[in-house]
Amino acid sequence: MSEEKPKQKKPSQQKTAKRKADDAAGTRRAVQEPDKPAKPARSRERVIARLYEMYKSKIAPELMKRFRYRNVMQVPRLEKIAINMGVGRATQDPKLIESAVHDFEAIVGQKVVVTRAKKSISNFKLREKMPIGCRVTLRRARMYEFLDRFISIVVPRIRDFRGLSDKSFDGRGNYTIGIKEHVVFPEIDVDNISRIMGMDITFVTTAKTDQEAYELLKGFGMPFVKRQEVLETQHP
Repeated sequence: MSEEKPKQKKPSQQKTAKRKADDAAGTRRAVQEPDKPAKPARSRERVIARLYEMYKSKIAPELMKRFRYRNVMQVPRLEKIAINMGVGRATQDPKLIESAVHDFEAIVGQKVVVTRAKKSISNFKLREKMPIGCRVTLRRARMYEFLDRFISIVVPRIRDFRGLSDKSFDGRGNYTIGIKEHVVFPEIDVDNISRIMGMDITFVTTAKTDQEAYELLKGFGMPFVKRQEVLETQHP
């Protein structure tokens, strides 16, 4: 006589049985293990930048009133801050790029990008893809925090400061300023640097004209140089 083969369970029945076994094991584990104290919830309170609040409450309404904008979206605003630091001496001493990146990241508070040469130039001992500088782009809250530190702390520490030039606009509402010494930033320890380096800071705005960008940055507190207007006198 032929032996009867055991009946195999269907896949759906196997899943149901496995689920029941897991539920039973989880129940036994919960009974055996004591209740653990709940972890305190972390507070995720977001701090709004001071200059952003000032832009919403004071600067934007003043610009709308002066330039007679019909819509709030027409008001120029600060879009981003692009900072570039060139390290030309890195072609002779590769360790300078490491110290530059370290100081740059301490200043901006985020990861920076190392820029490399696009082509080789034998007169400057430059080879293709050799690191020659670093750059970074700041946006949103980090951008306003950097602008606040730049106006309140960094600018007063510039040597022989007599005001920022108002002729550094590019005609499209963007303003660029050059810093000769990066030690003016309080994050840099003068005793631990190997070489003083400069940087270019570009404030990119949505303004269509230089006059609108000038009024926007001036509203933030940018200390532009004050020029004396020469009055024309009529000779008899």
